[in-house]
Amino acid sequence: MSDPRPDNSRSNSRPSPPDKPLDSDCCETGCDPCVWDMYSDQVRAYERALKAWEARQAEESATG
Repeated sequence: MSDPRPDNSRSNSRPSPPDKPLDSDCCETGCDPCVWDMYSDQVRAYERALKAWEARQAEESATG
């Protein structure tokens, strides 16, 4: 029997935050994208994933 959840590929484990770059990871030459730009994008993606994970946890708790 198939899993009734709409997306069976989603992990039920809590998302992990991205690793923050070291100051020395930036060459300070104006790269596009800069490691800090990529990190910022990763943080936003992490925050969205965490919010979705928290919503799933709340839903699972409410439905038993």
